[in-house]
Amino acid sequence: MKIVSVVGARPNLMKIAPLMKAFARRPQIQSLLVHTGQHYDPNMSDLFFRQLGIPEPDINLQVGSASHAVQTAEIMKAFEPILEEHRPDAILVVGDVNSTIACSLVASKLGITVIHVEAGLRSFDRGMPEEINRVLTDSISDLLFCTERSGVENLKREGVDPSKIHLVGNVMIDTLKEHQSAAEKSEILSDLGLVDERYAVVTMHRPSNVDDATILGGVLQVLEVVGRELSIVFPAHPRTRQKLNEFGLADRFARLPNLCELEPVGYLDFLKLMSGATVVLTDSGGVQEETTILGVPCLTLRENTERPITVELGSNQLVGTDPETITDAFHQIMRGGRPPSQIPPLWDGGAAERIADILVSQL
Repeated sequence: MKIVSVVGARPNLMKIAPLMKAFARRPQIQSLLVHTGQHYDPNMSDLFFRQLGIPEPDINLQVGSASHAVQTAEIMKAFEPILEEHRPDAILVVGDVNSTIACSLVASKLGITVIHVEAGLRSFDRGMPEEINRVLTDSISDLLFCTERSGVENLKREGVDPSKIHLVGNVMIDTLKEHQSAAEKSEILSDLGLVDERYAVVTMHRPSNVDDATILGGVLQVLEVVGRELSIVFPAHPRTRQKLNEFGLADRFARLPNLCELEPVGYLDFLKLMSGATVVLTDSGGVQEETTILGVPCLTLRENTERPITVELGSNQLVGTDPETITDAFHQIMRGGRPPSQIPPLWDGGAAERIADILVSQL
């Protein structure tokens, strides 16, 4: 059984790593790894492959950045010859980036089985490009692996044959659990002069937040308050930096009290930073999941989440983008108002093994 697995952006690497290891343990599976190059920073990409123990991609399409339409089209054009040459039995895609839908479309039109890992997640916000990618990929997938019960229910409601749907847990959590002890050895806290639970971690990259000067300014207003009580660790996304400059907010950002601005950091260092944080403020989906496992309070700067289990059972709160609401939630955490959190079902480090077993039995 030949499976072509696809990665396109950095979050995909944490999801594909445990799957590649599970496939390597099964002689029935011949695995080929394709990196579309949708997001590609040689330094960061090499670091992630090395830290996560992922074999070097067999093929790198090197499509690079572009508008959604151009990038999706370029990935499709580059991926089709790969499938025609190798004729796999199936392709496996993860998450919700442009590479996910582009490669799924190509495979589906060639009659090749499409496997979607992290299927069924819905924010119900069609203004998010990722939501379009999720819905379309799920509609043409043949096997759909869900991280949480809401994904199963969403797919059934959309008319997906229940025999195609499998609740298996979260492959991102497989990666976190495997590398948690190694992350503990990271020296990033001492390198930055930080003390456990005396700092906040902030990540922002979504266009709906950083492309809006009012929202971005409001977040800075919140961070001015946070910085009076905690150090602020902010690995700044290139898009966020660009918009701070474009909106004339760069000086205000630089003057934030107790700011520690970083370039994007490796997986182990970031896991260590999250583990020791008093609070994490983010608009990332994956960070909502990781903080849930770590039991770290997370304030999600969005009006919705495609990962509702992190709010229902985990340590995540949806706080939107109103500065007053975010600040109130922050003060509540500082007063010790941390709601008890639980580990979601099947987030136990075994999702990739369950997926591999199902693939061997069904394909």
